[in-house]
Amino acid sequence: MKFIKHIKPKVRSRLRPLLLAAAILTLHAMPVFAQAFNSTELKTGISNSLAVIMMFGFVLGISAVIYGGFAIRRGDVDQGKMSIIGGAIIAAAPAAVFAFYKIFGIDTNSAVGIGNF
Repeated sequence: MKFIKHIKPKVRSRLRPLLLAAAILTLHAMPVFAQAFNSTELKTGISNSLAVIMMFGFVLGISAVIYGGFAIRRGDVDQGKMSIIGGAIIAAAPAAVFAFYKIFGIDTNSAVGIGNF
């Protein structure tokens, strides 16, 4: 025996306007989907967002190195060394990634860039 659950009248009364609103929004958004795709703009946007992330990472890495120096100064040598090593890795990560792009010859078509090498 199967039990069929009926939608309550309150939910059913809200469902039709929501479906209508979703249909209208979808139909109005169709011209946006039909526009030509420009990969150069996408690459530029990704490159700019990666540049912002790399700037924050560089500042975070430098602050971790400074924190490691203060930790060593107050006597916590192990924590200080780990903080300095981690900060150096975080700060140098964009340069390391770009170096790998250069080594494998894909730097001309990459979204990663840190300047001229």
